[in-house]
Amino acid sequence: MPPRRVVSLVPSLTEAVAATAPGLLVGATDWCSHPAELAVTRIGGTKNPDVPGVLALGPDLVIANDEENRRPDLEALRAAGVPVWVTDIRTLDDAFRSLDRLLTVACRLPRPAWLDEAEEAWRDVRPSGDRGPRAVVPIWRRPWMVLGRDTFAGDLLRRLGLRLVHAEHPERYPAVPLPELLADRPDLVVLPDEPYRFTAEDGPEAFPGIPVALVGGRHLTWYGPSLAEAPAVLRRAIEHPFVQGETTAP
Repeated sequence: MPPRRVVSLVPSLTEAVAATAPGLLVGATDWCSHPAELAVTRIGGTKNPDVPGVLALGPDLVIANDEENRRPDLEALRAAGVPVWVTDIRTLDDAFRSLDRLLTVACRLPRPAWLDEAEEAWRDVRPSGDRGPRAVVPIWRRPWMVLGRDTFAGDLLRRLGLRLVHAEHPERYPAVPLPELLADRPDLVVLPDEPYRFTAEDGPEAFPGIPVALVGGRHLTWYGPSLAEAPAVLRRAIEHPFVQGETTAP
């Protein structure tokens, strides 16, 4: 039987299911902000879901992600007899394949039009090889952490022509001290608003004289309906960065 009560532990997957089959979701995390009108029971965060609260909803499917959710929580749900579908997404191609399988196989829904639109939006996006700007992409500060190798967000930026300074780093999200980031002399710094909420007042001041692109995390790190508009939104931010005044930051 197709699932009728789904709990999502991943914001982007929440939006994907809600956009495809309104009413199928009965629970989602506190961080599931899209769609704005989503009216379901909140069951905590991605890293600390209320497992008893999830079970109390009587789900016949829980959807999760290998990176965003903790294995002990998923194992506890499975031990209680709840089917758990776990995605593992490192590239845009992974995202398209995984979303199709989640919706058509796990949820047994028709393939949604928005997924076709997202694939079409990215079809003609081609990287510029070794000619693009060298970019640093912090995702946290205190300590500073950046995108390293093998990340979904990094793949999107590569397709948009950026060369990530830390793309070959042994770690996927390495901690790199600010002096080292500055010593790499990047052409561009990309600051998303999640997981750390970088803003025009919090982040750019650490990179005086370097062009900064502020981007929405939903367009950079989410795999769902936002992928349809992500190429245009991200490209606009990358092509129109701003340069912070000559100030310093701790």
